[in-house]
Amino acid sequence: MKLAKTLPFLLSLGAALGSASAWALPTDRDQPIRIQADDAQLDDKNGVATYKGDVIITQGSMKVTGNTVTITRTPTGDIDVVTSVGSLAYFEQMQTAGDTKPVQGYGVTIQYHASKDRVVLIDRAKVVDKDNNVTQGEKIVYDTVKKLASAGRATGSKVTESRPRIDMVIQPKKKTDEQKAQ
Repeated sequence: MKLAKTLPFLLSLGAALGSASAWALPTDRDQPIRIQADDAQLDDKNGVATYKGDVIITQGSMKVTGNTVTITRTPTGDIDVVTSVGSLAYFEQMQTAGDTKPVQGYGVTIQYHASKDRVVLIDRAKVVDKDNNVTQGEKIVYDTVKKLASAGRATGSKVTESRPRIDMVIQPKKKTDEQKAQ
């Protein structure tokens, strides 16, 4: 595929991924996007880019990895869905400035629905927040704007590991010496 035809797709990909980061660190959207893979197939006509082989996508504090990552865009050129698939696909991103640890997400499939501001982790889904609180289930859906999560069965999706119940571990809040004295 010629670069002249691919360049508009890559530029729209960069702009859309930049806006996708708006719910995390404000500086992430201003950072360059780096995509590393063994193979890339770009279909500009249909708005699909597929990266295969130990794919790593980074932008600022955001990182997505998987065996295969597919990015689809809308007819207007905006990112529609980023889908990462792997033995366990992985997503991480710092949520606020000063955090020492990113929120981490794992799943056989991780989908980021850009227009809906939603991350969906399917099959062996697990989210670990910056305080080491852990949520596990067949499917976890996270609204990045409302900061709401729901976890449960992956109805309608094939799963490699059935988890009829969710499993959560919530860490106790650490108290300062002043709070302990009260």
